[in-house]
Amino acid sequence: MSHIEEMNSQKKTVTSLKNHFLLAMPGLDDPNFSQSIVYICEHSTDGAMGLIINQQLDIPVKAIFKQLNLAYHEEHGDGLIFDGGPVARDRGFILHRTSTEQWESTVSISDEVSLTASKDILSDLAIGAGPEHALVTLGYSSWEAGQLEEELTTNSWLTIPANSAIIFNIDCHKRAEAAASSIGLDLSMLSSEMGHA
Repeated sequence: MSHIEEMNSQKKTVTSLKNHFLLAMPGLDDPNFSQSIVYICEHSTDGAMGLIINQQLDIPVKAIFKQLNLAYHEEHGDGLIFDGGPVARDRGFILHRTSTEQWESTVSISDEVSLTASKDILSDLAIGAGPEHALVTLGYSSWEAGQLEEELTTNSWLTIPANSAIIFNIDCHKRAEAAASSIGLDLSMLSSEMGHA
């Protein structure tokens, strides 16, 4: 392996933030991402795609079930839909625990987390037959080639290895704090320090 090939293979391993959280820093002045935590589903030299996991819309999931004319059980329709990001807000994405069951467009992101964007998973979720833990999101977040890397150099984001328990077992409004804590960071200290810089 030549020195350049070796450098390239190392670079690819180091730069992919797939299965990581991006925690918006106080200095990030994009209103779409203020105080958000994004779960990165894909990241390559072509760009990155992820879903915001701590911003809910004031719309219950049953609104989607009704719109798609899906039969649903009332107790499965009350959870709120998540705002996955500013791109394609009319498209739904379901972030869920990896299970033995596969749906039409399920993509495995890690051993514990999968992403499905096909209607069949919604039919199952509507009647309680889908994955036990799932976030239904509208829209997604994306970065063009090199854009995320550029934002990282300006300290817009803090990268944190993802933990599926934070996505599925922690209350929505506590996820950013829990992700920061997972690397020994106190989010409130960070905010105030950044504010006084």
